[in-house]
Amino acid sequence: MSSSVPRLVIAAPSSGSGKTTVATGLMAAFASRGLAVSSHKVGPDYIDPGYHALATGRVGRNLDAYLCGAELVAPLFAHGARGCDLAVVEGVMGLFDGAAGEGELASTAHVAKLLRAPVVLVVDASSLSRSVAALVHGFASWDPEVRIGGVILNKVGSERHESLLREALDQSGVPVLGVLRRAEQVGTPSRHLGLVPVAERRAGAVAAVEAMAAQVRDGCDLDALFALARGAGVLSGAAWDAAEVVALSPPPPLPVPDPGGSAPRPPYRPERPRPQTPDGLVVPGLGSKVTSGPEAGGLERPIVAVAGGAAFTFSYAEHAELLAAAGAEVVTFDPLRDEQLPDGTRGLVIGGGFPEVYAPELSANEPLRKAVAALAESGAPVAAECAGLLYLSRELDGQPMCGVIDAKARMDERLTLGYRDAVAVSDSVLAPAGTRMRGHEFHRTVMEPGAGAAPAWGLRAPVRRVEGFVQQGVHASYLHTHWASAPGVARRFVERCVGS
Repeated sequence: MSSSVPRLVIAAPSSGSGKTTVATGLMAAFASRGLAVSSHKVGPDYIDPGYHALATGRVGRNLDAYLCGAELVAPLFAHGARGCDLAVVEGVMGLFDGAAGEGELASTAHVAKLLRAPVVLVVDASSLSRSVAALVHGFASWDPEVRIGGVILNKVGSERHESLLREALDQSGVPVLGVLRRAEQVGTPSRHLGLVPVAERRAGAVAAVEAMAAQVRDGCDLDALFALARGAGVLSGAAWDAAEVVALSPPPPLPVPDPGGSAPRPPYRPERPRPQTPDGLVVPGLGSKVTSGPEAGGLERPIVAVAGGAAFTFSYAEHAELLAAAGAEVVTFDPLRDEQLPDGTRGLVIGGGFPEVYAPELSANEPLRKAVAALAESGAPVAAECAGLLYLSRELDGQPMCGVIDAKARMDERLTLGYRDAVAVSDSVLAPAGTRMRGHEFHRTVMEPGAGAAPAWGLRAPVRRVEGFVQQGVHASYLHTHWASAPGVARRFVERCVGS
């Protein structure tokens, strides 16, 4: 099986050059032409894909060669781009910037090579003239396996400025595919961890995406860009499939206890899952529940509640798809609005987000906090990452939280950021002790203490330490992981839901 979806990678010499504006604007501009556009983001970032989803009407997805392994980049891309007319991939940082100390690993250039995709270089030309040619030449010649197919000049001051830039680039052999003039910054406000997520400012986000699309339509040669995308190389191999990888993943190493002593429940038969709907995005044919297929044959599908809403916006789409493929019915709920967990909840997943911004509101929802604490006390599986860890703590910045974890959380001036190599220290609902995974930390909060009597993970860098909490069915940690790299995590979690 092969994929020949036309595709572009939008890169830049450095952060702040305008990648998000150009990539999101291109997605929206092509979608307005009636094309089915698949959006992707290089690296672990959760926020940009939310804007991509608004632009395309489809789930935004990540391509991370560090978290998932280089071998999964093309299959995950093909999964997300299946049936689309065009795929646009937004890069991360500078074109050749990847995981620290790991060479090109997880860089935009690395992903572009794995996808056999041409690169469009977005250059902030606000302080450049003839030197732009040297800059573009350097990027185009640094790695001959990376094909720079064109340049989009951003923040150009005037017609005269544009003329000087074009004249210089005429000798570089790299065509100019767009020129965006200096303008008031598109309304994408930021705070301590980057852009404000779509779910927190939907009307403003819609307006921002429309403004990006207008800028790109006015300044870029869309026909030339689409022609460049059609020149991408054919990708061989099958697309990633949640049902297939779950079926092939090893079963939990320990039997799931049946508290009633009755005959074992029949095993699940994984089927193809439906894609996850981005929080707050209405996509025809999709709803708030994700299941792995018709509820036929009398097989119980345990309900796994997944936190959403403005406070919990960080989640990879493949997690819900893997849970559904493992036999769960995935139901989202909003801890800011819902006073109870979904009826029949057997397991709980609380991903990342910004609970520190909504601490008073989360604390005021006492009925839900008690429901979460009761579920955890019952021994049901609970998986919490970063924001989820804070929500399960005793308090966050002095505001009472769920009290599942005997620890306090507070905001901190220091940003903790980076990829991590991790090993599971304790047996948990996600993995047996000794399991190795890669993850990512991204927070400005501190937990006191940072680990429980049974820590979740042991980390080797930047300093050796243990972190997180494992108790009863709870696994709570700062570490963000991508379950596509270890689909047995979802299978193990759902199996524990059946046994709870």
